[in-house]
Amino acid sequence: MDIPALHARLLDWYDAHARDLPWRVGPRVGFAQADPYRVWLSEVMLQQTTVPHAAPYFLKFTARWPTVSDLASADDGEVMAAWAGLGYYARARNLLACARSVARDHAGVFPDTEAGLRALPGLGPYTAAAVAAIAFNRPANVVDGNVERVMARLFAVEPPLPDAKPELRARAAALVSADRPGDWAQALMDLGATVCRPRGPLCERCPIATDCAARAAGAPETWPRKRPQAARPHRYGAAFLLTRNGDVGLVRRPPRGLLGGMLALPGSEWRAAPWSDAEALATAPAPGAWLRVAEVEHGFTHFTLTLKVWRAEGDAPDLLWTPRAGLDALPSVFLKAARAALN
Repeated sequence: MDIPALHARLLDWYDAHARDLPWRVGPRVGFAQADPYRVWLSEVMLQQTTVPHAAPYFLKFTARWPTVSDLASADDGEVMAAWAGLGYYARARNLLACARSVARDHAGVFPDTEAGLRALPGLGPYTAAAVAAIAFNRPANVVDGNVERVMARLFAVEPPLPDAKPELRARAAALVSADRPGDWAQALMDLGATVCRPRGPLCERCPIATDCAARAAGAPETWPRKRPQAARPHRYGAAFLLTRNGDVGLVRRPPRGLLGGMLALPGSEWRAAPWSDAEALATAPAPGAWLRVAEVEHGFTHFTLTLKVWRAEGDAPDLLWTPRAGLDALPSVFLKAARAALN
């Protein structure tokens, strides 16, 4: 494999076909620095969702908090509410911790090296590498799912994921150079997202197809190899929608754990065994004429959930009374349950 020629072909392709994304400055044949705040924010958002889903959130965040110092001074609850729909809320807590460290310890300026970025709270190896390469043009090894797929096919890596991850990282690291490292990282990401797709790869459009071992072997879509996926465990719970003069009673979840710190409908714990009606009603936030009105299904990354939803009119002094218009800030599982109960 002629690595300099491969570099040249892929960067030429990127110059012509780079995706137009709200956090990008576009291909940089010279050096034009991207805003590290926007790069960092986008990378954190994209860790659990797709570009089309993340882009509207990114635009809202940057309109509301245009700088890292603005985000650092934001109210926790407002940031959590704005994050709803973007995946694990621990990422939003880490986002605030990192922003506050940059504002407090670095005068609002991100460190410009991978090691300096890695030292920030809540900022892992992948994000540090991505910000170092894309924002500061440092030769860092940026490996996301798209890059893993490109490496797996380019070198026909046989071990299945996740076992193959160390080899895929090593393969990608061997291709990193000081020549436009930010564009190189984004070119690999764009190639995986638009050409070297999980299904139906467009090999005829690929600028490095002549080097691809998976294409030469046939059926490139069968790479990366994967283990059979184990079924996710299933859990059960109950949620209670109590209304008072049109408002809905909510609770604040504990700060740690799944959906930590978020507003939620009051309810039972989530467990492996189904709840009987009597067991569920014993966890209601107040006595009342509770009527079971809905049952919703929801999938998390590591388990699925059946939530029985009950509704009543009444009062409870410990609840946070919220207008119905404010329910859109609920995490998706509770928003789904609230909508099912109200409809």
